Amino acid sequence: MAWPRWLPEPFIAALLGAVVLAALLPAQGVVALWVDGLVTAAIMLLFFMHGVKLPRDALWAALVNWRLHGAIVATTFVLFPLLGLGLHYLLPGLLTPALWLGVLFLCALPSTVQSSIAFTSIARGNVAAAVTAAGLSNLLGMALTPVIAGLLIGTRGGEGIGLDQFDRILWQLFLPFVAGQLLRPLFIGWVSAHKGLVSLTDRSTIIMAVYAAFSAAVVGGIWSQVGVSELAILMGLCGVLLALVMGIGWWASRLAGIDRADRIAMLMAGSKKSLAAGVPMAKVLLPVGAVGLALLPLMIFHQIQLIVCAILARRLGREGV
Repeated sequence: MAWPRWLPEPFIAALLGAVVLAALLPAQGVVALWVDGLVTAAIMLLFFMHGVKLPRDALWAALVNWRLHGAIVATTFVLFPLLGLGLHYLLPGLLTPALWLGVLFLCALPSTVQSSIAFTSIARGNVAAAVTAAGLSNLLGMALTPVIAGLLIGTRGGEGIGLDQFDRILWQLFLPFVAGQLLRPLFIGWVSAHKGLVSLTDRSTIIMAVYAAFSAAVVGGIWSQVGVSELAILMGLCGVLLALVMGIGWWASRLAGIDRADRIAMLMAGSKKSLAAGVPMAKVLLPVGAVGLALLPLMIFHQIQLIVCAILARRLGREGV
């Protein structure tokens, strides 16, 4: 039976369900410790699988089209943080400090992979470039996101990212990914034969991490900190941030002489922020009590980027016929 069109896609519905479950039955005490340990193990498995799945030739190919990849990396890791910092500087009282923390953390994240590729294909852009650019963004994100997040959080009066967080990034994210790359010849056959199970593992990890994060937030009183009006303001701010990034990126890439197919790849890959990478990184980088609230901007931005890019991709695809 087909999934009803009036409902969110199953993964998004599951994420919303995790938030509702955390609101009604948050993990507390010993249960919270068990859930946290399970999520940590699942995150390490997730990044190990990412290492296994990513072909090494894709890593090398990412270095070839340097103008396009440079534009995407600059958009993801320079333009986004500068815009986030600028909005925070101009409108510091628009959101609470905890939500601004989430917005700045969002700006430091790498791009998505699947949706960047899918929307580039629909828009008749350079799909091969989108594949390598999204992969490169996620690789660089493991090194750059902690640094950029630390700088951004430090500028707003926070404590920044310390050595303990870098240590957790190394052990929970980077080393499992490297192990996956080294052991790729042994596991790629199994992973290729069980793509459905691997995809389920990816999404289940994110859902569990969201439940754990929002459980901690509910126990800490998240719903007494965020009202309906503030959620509406946050949605508007995320929309403005996305519009600025897409507008500036498209205009700048055109001035740089990048052709239309590559500009589409830049638009679709450079404007995205990865929920899949953001949730585990938030758990590693941010204080436990701040993770749930800090993930709200990312979850809202994720939905807005999918809707906007779906509309734009169809329009660009029709224009390119």
